[in-house]
Parts: sequence; structure tokens; C-alpha cells
Amino acid sequence: MSTYAFEDKASLDNIIELRNIGQSYDGGSNWIIKDLNFIVEDKPGQGQFVVLLGMSGSGKSTVLRYISALQKPTEGQVLVKGKPVDEKTHISMVFQQYSSLPWMTVLDNVGLALNYQGVSKKERDEKAMELIKLVGLEGHEKKYAMYPTLSGGQLQRVAIARSMLANPDILLMDEPFGALDIKTRIQMQELLLQLWEKFHSTVVFVTHDISEAVYLGDDIYIMKYAPSRIVEHIHIDLPLHRTRETKRDPHFTQLVHHVEDVMMKVSGDK
Repeated sequence: MSTYAFEDKASLDNIIELRNIGQSYDGGSNWIIKDLNFIVEDKPGQGQFVVLLGMSGSGKSTVLRYISALQKPTEGQVLVKGKPVDEKTHISMVFQQYSSLPWMTVLDNVGLALNYQGVSKKERDEKAMELIKLVGLEGHEKKYAMYPTLSGGQLQRVAIARSMLANPDILLMDEPFGALDIKTRIQMQELLLQLWEKFHSTVVFVTHDISEAVYLGDDIYIMKYAPSRIVEHIHIDLPLHRTRETKRDPHFTQLVHHVEDVMMKVSGDK
């Protein structure tokens, strides 16, 4: 059975569920998204790394907005940990654009969610420093989180650290490395895998880079528009622990070519 089709199973078995989602902006005359079903199973002690691929306009970022409760679909249900998402659902998202608050230091940016939760400054600074060290920003904690005081890669490290501290269970990432140079992008991929292995998070990651999708993902879901929906699921049968050497494995190259072929087929090209 195709895993992108909705399975009627206990919600508690899944960490994320989108059931029969539809999106219309004109009362149902035209549907931007229709019959979209998406399930991410809960895997305690391991987590999952799910990647959404698709042409521009296929709805990848919209799916992230549904999960984070930033947008509500016209029809269907969005469940996180078995409960409908709403404005009280706290799920962090890392965007391609730098999202740190430039009038605050790195330390205060990373601890921002704990501040809203009423955690004492001493405790939130201690917890924030733990993440700052993990993402390689020790020594920068007193700097303002703005460009050019920090590089683009450093600002994305701030965003990832803030997101992991706010909610290490689920992390949504919308093309977070798209604006980075190739060296920094590779470094950020390595960092993300290290954090994923440490926290066993469920990551839903949007990218246009097929090689990046294969390298990072356990499962790739390909979306098609008119109207948008998930049309293909590809399981990536690589070891959970991956390094740059993984990219040199012939099987990795085969997987990249396979995903590319599926993408071309889905987009209607020969």
C-alpha cells in the first residue's frame, strides 16, 4: 500500500497527520490543494527525517504552514501527536530567510521560547548555551544576531538552535540552506544530521536540491500541483548514520538518479 495514502490507524501511532486536506480561496470553485494525505509515524528513540520535493508552487511550504498552525486548510484535519493543531500548538520552523531578531543577542535569540514560557533568565541562559555550543557558536553568544555581524551560516545556526531548544521533538525546515554558499551548505547539512542523531527529532524538510534530499532524508515525498497533492513516496535505503563518504557510494548516486527520474516523470517531462 502506498504510504502517502491515508491509513485509518490510531492517531497516537503518528506524530504528524494531514487527512484529506483541501485548500480553496474562492469558496470551492477552484482547489489549490485537494485530497492531500500525509502521515509521519512516531519513532521514539530514532525520529524521522522526511523530505518534501516538488516543482515550485506544488505546496511544499504550505504543508509546513499547516503543521505549524500558521495556516488553516479549507477542509480536512491536521493532527500533531494525535491532537488538532491550533494557535496554541508550538512547533518551530526554520526559514530560508534569516529569522533571528537583530536587536537581540545570539544568547537571547536562542532562549527566546523559554522566555515566553516564563523560565528564569539563569536557567534559559544555561540551556541556550548548551545549544549554542552544540551548533558551534560558542564565543558569539554576546553578539547581536544580525548580518554582517554574523555570517549567513551562523544566523541559520542561531535559528536551528532556537528551534531545537523550543521543541526538539518536531522541526520544520523550509529550504533553510538555499541561500548559503556550497561550503557552508555542506557544513550545515553535517550539523543538522548530528543534531538529528542526538535529539532523535522528527524533521520535515523542504528543498529543491535532489542530492540534499537523498543525503538527509529517510523518506522523500514528491508533490505535484494543479491541484497540489503528494503523488510519490520514495524510501531512502541508506544507513541512518551518514557522512560525506556516503555521497561517494555508488548506491547514493543511483538513488539521486532515481529520484530525479521520478521528479521528471511527475512534472510531465520525458
